[in-house]
Amino acid sequence: MIFKVYFQESNKQVPVREKTKTLFIHADSERDVRKKLADKSYNIEFVQPVQGAFLEYEQNNEDFNVLEIG
Repeated sequence: MIFKVYFQESNKQVPVREKTKTLFIHADSERDVRKKLADKSYNIEFVQPVQGAFLEYEQNNEDFNVLEIG
């Protein structure tokens, strides 16, 4: 399944909407996403599963790129 992750680049940053970044990652669950990103110092705000029409919409964005972290 593909998940959209909203995050700040540093876990020391307070979440501010204007500085929030997103990435897409392939994982089995939200827990798996957080485990795969644990070595990065991201302040993860929200993890959202992406499927159906929402996934189609995101795939049409030229910046759409899914991370495959083992």
